[in-house]
Amino acid sequence: MNRKTRSGNGVRQKRRNPGLRRYKRSILMICAVLICLTGVLAVSSVRLQAKNAEYKAQEEELAAQIKEEEQRAEEVEEFEEYVKTDDYIKETAEDRLNLVDPNEIIFKPSE
Repeated sequence: MNRKTRSGNGVRQKRRNPGLRRYKRSILMICAVLICLTGVLAVSSVRLQAKNAEYKAQEEELAAQIKEEEQRAEEVEEFEEYVKTDDYIKETAEDRLNLVDPNEIIFKPSE
């Protein structure tokens, strides 16, 4: 009986080993796949963070441009109201048409 039990145990151990080896291989393969996926996710995360930083910089630049354009729009509105005044009309007439008020005295430089 000793021989049979020994040989029976030996057969059982040999049968368990290939199953155990397959199990270990499958665990190693799963771990390798998980490590690869983790690496891919890490690289993707770094790329996304870089893009996010670029977009934030672009957003700040665009916000600055918006402020500049709003200031320019205010200046245009102020100039538009100034154009409607008599002072603007008088100034333009003096500059372009060389017109003078009737009570104004003109001094010309001697040549």
